[in-house]
Amino acid sequence: MRTHYCGELDTTFVGKEIELCGWVHRRRDHGGVIFVDLRDREGIAQIVFDPNFPAPFAIADRVRSEYVLKIRGTVRPRPEGTANPDMHTGAVEVVGDCIEILNIAETPPFQIDEHQTVAEEIRLRYRYIDLRRPEMFAKIKLRADIVSCIREYLNTRGFIDIETPVLTKATPEGARDYLVPSRTHRGEFFALPQSPQVFKQLLMMSGIDRYYQIVKCFRDEDLRADRQPEFTQLDVETSFLTANEIQAIMEIMIQQLFETLLDVKLPPFSRISYADALQRYGTDRPDLRIPLELVEVSDLLAQVDFKVFATPANDPNGRVAALCIPNGCELLTRKMIDDYALYVADYGAKGLAYIKVNDRSQGSAGLQSPILKFMPADVVERILQRVAAKTGDVIFFGAGSNTVVNDSLSALRHKIADDLNLYDGDWCPLWIVDFPLVEWDAQAQRWHAVHHPFTAPKTSDLSALSQNPAQLTARAYVRVLNGYEIGGGSSRIHDQATQQAVFELLGIGASEAEAKFGHLLTALKYGCPPHGGIAFGIDRIAMLMTGSSSIRDVIAFPKTQTASCPLTSAPTSAPAQQLAELGIKVVTKK
Repeated sequence: MRTHYCGELDTTFVGKEIELCGWVHRRRDHGGVIFVDLRDREGIAQIVFDPNFPAPFAIADRVRSEYVLKIRGTVRPRPEGTANPDMHTGAVEVVGDCIEILNIAETPPFQIDEHQTVAEEIRLRYRYIDLRRPEMFAKIKLRADIVSCIREYLNTRGFIDIETPVLTKATPEGARDYLVPSRTHRGEFFALPQSPQVFKQLLMMSGIDRYYQIVKCFRDEDLRADRQPEFTQLDVETSFLTANEIQAIMEIMIQQLFETLLDVKLPPFSRISYADALQRYGTDRPDLRIPLELVEVSDLLAQVDFKVFATPANDPNGRVAALCIPNGCELLTRKMIDDYALYVADYGAKGLAYIKVNDRSQGSAGLQSPILKFMPADVVERILQRVAAKTGDVIFFGAGSNTVVNDSLSALRHKIADDLNLYDGDWCPLWIVDFPLVEWDAQAQRWHAVHHPFTAPKTSDLSALSQNPAQLTARAYVRVLNGYEIGGGSSRIHDQATQQAVFELLGIGASEAEAKFGHLLTALKYGCPPHGGIAFGIDRIAMLMTGSSSIRDVIAFPKTQTASCPLTSAPTSAPAQQLAELGIKVVTKK
């Protein structure tokens, strides 16, 4: 129906007769001449209808926003002084000699021809209209380009694209599973995969050697701006490669991705241990563009009479940390400091102590803080020295459990960086390594895997798994970019004895392990190679590369934060007949 896309036109088309199809982006009537901006996925072309051609002019006079048109005409340069340098097609226009209305359109629920704020609920309900917006299409297109670049990179390096099952068994770790009832096996259920973890390990045992898949995964968990109940990940597994070798392959892939699509050369990849990341930044996904670090001061405050500091300083599960803000006296108002105290309260902090360094040369006389009266002058001086405080700085303190201090000061670090625009550089990729193998779940009174139960411990001494599990580190690694975890992986357990020992540590007894993972344990008996892999979140990578604030902007038809779909009104109830076939009875809450 058309010879070209609207966005292709430039001065090389002058004098050519073309046919275009698209939507009316904007219609303007200027002194008897009608201008129609026709839009398709590649851009916008300006079409001119002259009253000297009465038939097409009359039709053009009837069209309205979002009508679907087919237009034939001749390309010519725009008159002098009317070119639009901000558009690829801005130097030319099309003189329309034939126009056909392929379909009319009602007034859309929101305007597409100009930037405006539209409630997300409305955008998602009319997503097919939202995706017509050029900025939204550009994001979806870049996402497609990301997947294409990844496939090309892996295909040329010996990786084989293999699909794994979508209907599988429930997993014992991580988020809740989405269950699918079986009609042919009444009372039994499939689970949608949280990841293809076990299957890709079985592929390594099959001799596949290098596997990858762009795969849909499902997790029934509470949502955030960077989470969805169904998401897409790049899943990778390899045999006979060390963790460092896998990371090197993935580093080059991400570097080429950014250079190809954004013309960005990523800086060298940093490498930080999990313990160091928590100590210095309060999080295992730090944004190193922010030039602020947490400084441990527990040892300096262990003997003070101020219990707010002394109690956590003497608690093995507590800490007192300081965060020094250069020139904070000038940059932070009293209201901002008060607001920060309310902000950290959302993360469990009971307050936010601070010291203003008005004049470093005057000692205690140059300081301002309500907590100074509770602390000896020599202790304060040593704190100032440790954080390298200068005149004009403000020092914030976090005191409490490790979790509360880390969560609150990490969030405060980001909040202040946003408020004061403290970011240094555009991109900062890094690897976080040396994760703990397990964490203690106080509520469940058992250990659970930090990553998953198939991650290999660094030790080969199986007795250490039961003697001192809290000190064990895993052969795991996480890829972080600008404060977001975009990928994570590990070397896997490849012998049956170690896998059974880890199951036992996690409270998965022999019978339960056999019921849930018998197929894996059996496979481990038959010559399993050393193997490992990684998974990258395609949605998060696309979100970062497009500069979006939410992964919903880079997913064609996303769910809301309540895991519902405004477009289709899913989820919905099922008919009684279908429930009866499945042997399911719905119990409603009172």
